[in-house]
Amino acid sequence: MVKRFDLSKVIGFEWDKGNKEKNKIKHNVEISESEEVFFNDPIFAYDKVHSQGEDRFLAYGITDNNRLLIISFTIRGEKKNKIRIISSRDQHKKEREYYNKQLVERKKKYESNKK
Repeated sequence: MVKRFDLSKVIGFEWDKGNKEKNKIKHNVEISESEEVFFNDPIFAYDKVHSQGEDRFLAYGITDNNRLLIISFTIRGEKKNKIRIISSRDQHKKEREYYNKQLVERKKKYESNKK
């Protein structure tokens, strides 16, 4: 089953202090880079494997400096309107391949809808 969330209802980001520091130390990813991905038309996927206590999602995307990241996140807040980033790191080879394939599919779908 594919879970969805409404990105238009999101009003901001919620950061756990430990995750903020972990992403910088372990993956050398700045907070701003993680947030940029969400403004650069990412590809979203439901993370079924890690969705035990709450729904988790993956964002495959690119920063303003063309760095390809994969971000694990959940939707939090009283109104489910905040993105809480759990992990942010560089995409591995298979993830880059998936991301590029999804971009091609998105473009095909867009082009067919224009006709």
